[in-house]
Parts: sequence; C-alpha cells; structure tokens
Amino acid sequence: MKITDVRAHHIRIPYDAGVASFRQGASAITGLDMVLVEVATDGGLTGWGDAFAYVCPRTTLTAVEEMIAPQARGLDVPDAAGIPAVMEQIQRHLHLFGRYGITMFAISGLDIALWDLAAKAEGVPLHRLLGEARRTRLPAYASLLRIGTPDNIAAECDKALRLGYGAIKLHETTTAAVYAARKAIGGDTPLMVDMNCPLSGEQAIAFARECREARPTFLEEPVWPPEDFATLADVRRQGGLDIAAGENACTLHQFRQMMAAGAVSHAQPSVIKVGGITEFTAVAAVADELGVRIVPHSPYFGPGLLATLHLMSVRSDGLVEMFYLKRAACLWRGAADTDSDGNITVPQGPGLGYEPDRDVMEQHRVA
Repeated sequence: MKITDVRAHHIRIPYDAGVASFRQGASAITGLDMVLVEVATDGGLTGWGDAFAYVCPRTTLTAVEEMIAPQARGLDVPDAAGIPAVMEQIQRHLHLFGRYGITMFAISGLDIALWDLAAKAEGVPLHRLLGEARRTRLPAYASLLRIGTPDNIAAECDKALRLGYGAIKLHETTTAAVYAARKAIGGDTPLMVDMNCPLSGEQAIAFARECREARPTFLEEPVWPPEDFATLADVRRQGGLDIAAGENACTLHQFRQMMAAGAVSHAQPSVIKVGGITEFTAVAAVADELGVRIVPHSPYFGPGLLATLHLMSVRSDGLVEMFYLKRAACLWRGAADTDSDGNITVPQGPGLGYEPDRDVMEQHRVA
C-alpha cells in the first residue's frame, strides 16, 4: 500500500470562552484553527493527522504542502514498527529548515496520520499498537483561558467543577488569581498554573514562594525563554513547587536535555508539536526512566486529541487537557467530549477511532 496524496485542510471553528480570552499580541483569537493532514493510499485507506496551527495556520498548511507532501507521496505505508525509521529519515531531509517550530508541527501531522493508517491496516484501535491499554476513560481537566480578575476566575472555576471537571488549570500570572481559584475550588481539587513564559528566574522563584500556600500541583513554564532549562531547574529547586514544561519543546533530544537538567517534575509533550506519536512515545519512555510524570499538552480538538487519548490510555495515570470553552461545531460529532464526570472515553474503532465529519470540515473550511 502506497501513499498517493497528502492534503492539508485549514479548519477554523468559532468558540465562546465567556469572560476569558485567548490573545496573540494585541489581537483576540475567537476561533480554533486546525490544519488537518489527510494521507490517501492506493489501498483505499485514509489516515488523518494534525499539525499545530493555532496562530499560524497558513504557515503550517504551506509547510505540509511544500515540505511534507513531496517527502511522503509514493512511500510504502509502514507498519507500526517501521514508522520511526521513516520519520527519522524525513527529519533528516528537512533538518535544514529547523528542528523545532513549524517544521516539526508539519512532521507531527504526517506522523499521526501514518500511525492512524498502520492501526487501520491491522483493523485495531491505535492504542493496541502502543502497548497494553490500562484505561478506557481518562480524566480531563478544565484549562481556563486568561481571565484576569479574581472574582471572574472564582466564578469560572465554580462553573467548571459543576460541569464535572475534577481539576483546574489557570492561565494567569498573579498570586491573587491563584489564591482566588484555590478558595473557589477548595483544598482537595488539583490546581495548576500555566504562566506562558513571562518571568526571569528570580521573579519566578519569588512567585513560586508566594504561591506555595495555595498548593498548586505545578507551575507551568514560568520562565523566559522556555528553553532555559538551567534557570527552570533553579526555580524548581528554590521555589518549592513542582514545575511543568514541554509544550514548546520538540523532539526527544530537547526533552532529554530538559529532564536531564532537572528542570521539570512534569513533562508536557504536545503530540501535534513534538514530532507526532513517534516522538511522544520516546519522550514518555525517557520520562519514565527518570521519574518524570507525563501530563500532555492537549488543548485541541482535531486528530491530535484522539492521538493523545490513545497515548494516555496505555499509561496508568495522567490527565488530559481540555480548553474550557463552547465550540460552534465538533469534528467527531461530540464523541470526544467530556462526560458529566469530567472523563473522556478512549476511542475503540480502528486507527484513531473516529473519522472527521466532512460536513463540518466543509462548513468551517478556510479557503
């Protein structure tokens, strides 16, 4: 079975996050941009992947069309054991364009699609190719967008708990926000704080110490630049809190550097950024060796979400991140949403488990 074509689809689904906002610079973002990667074969099977594209969809789409498609067309579809070698060769061919960022986002999309095809060829759900499934339902946490005011933060935390979520993550940078959330959710509910890389090492240490009584599970990416792993390790040692990072890291190589530096207690590979399922599984293996927990970056709603569910189903613990917002449509007809207990069911169909709704794709396609 050979790959006959690789197509990239730019889909934008509007959302409503209430009092919260998602911004790029001074601009508010009101739609979830996705670049779906469709891999067609002469055997009639189609694989689906997902390349990170929240604020760079046209750039990611072009990378898939100009860099990935020419590499993939005409290739024999590998089985699961053969995918890593194929993807390493493609990484080698494209390393001139960077080992991080857009190039790896595009590579991630192809890798996920190849794993989807490999599982479909065997007629099994993807997790069967990854190991023994330990969980069929995964706990999700509500990943709140930036809100700002303590009163609104408390109100949104309360709403999320009433919807069944058992853990909360903030995207805030003030101690007032952290303590408002802790007061709203009580002492037993896990609380995480994603800072998105704003502080120096000294500032981050001070912030961590000020937040200790609120007992966050971890501070996520408190330091700029995110690849300053030595400073991140200092914050972890001196701040008195666990540290999470990794959504901005690509490839096993960078994660190995991060974990070897002692920078993180929780590693956060993003399957649509890191290099796909192949790199994610390699990162998870090293994390297990070094005693670092895996809590993936996964606030997305395309094939990358389904891939994350399969990857986490073969692990005995770890939460799935879900943006706390209302979408105008769902590619999976609601099948990959959280239930009333805040859990998501792992798909059991062949490959990723669900096929995207073509009608939704057409309705929300960006020309």
